[in-house]
Amino acid sequence: MLVFLEEGTLLRITEQELLRFDLRPGMDLSAADVVQLKKSGGASEARAKGAEMIGRQMLSKKELTGRLVKKGAEEKDARDAADWLEDLGAVNDAAYAAALARRCAAGGYGRLRLREELRRRGVPEALWDQAFALLPPAEEAVAVLVAKKYRGGSDPKAVKRLSESLMRRGFTWQEIRPVLRRLTDEIDET
Repeated sequence: MLVFLEEGTLLRITEQELLRFDLRPGMDLSAADVVQLKKSGGASEARAKGAEMIGRQMLSKKELTGRLVKKGAEEKDARDAADWLEDLGAVNDAAYAAALARRCAAGGYGRLRLREELRRRGVPEALWDQAFALLPPAEEAVAVLVAKKYRGGSDPKAVKRLSESLMRRGFTWQEIRPVLRRLTDEIDET
């Protein structure tokens, strides 16, 4: 809702402020009431925007706070809105970390890639181990990717390109080496 003040100021408020301040057309507001109305309106608008954002896409608490600030909310209002949505269960960093882990596993990405995604998206480090536990064993994931990507032949350059590709996907050399060793042993046997 929009409230027009005599001095030409336009305030955006929600129904909560309308009821809380018992606003009516032509009502006189003191300067203190206007300040309180602005504060309350900002907090309610941040909550409404936050709920709308969470309704469209799963976000971490930190991502939500950052997006609200980017959309014009005060830092405190954005944090309070994120806390409120977390209390309601709409924002859940543990569930978000699990969803990221499932997406990384389905996309054939390793632990390092998941760690970078969790860090970039602001998921607390205390939740990372739970997310890592959802990934399939690294050697198994590497073997699946090797089966998909390796075209055969004994070209060392092809094996090198394959290992570099796996490292870009977030696997360590210690996870890649056993699978490649089996692969090159198979090539040597044929």
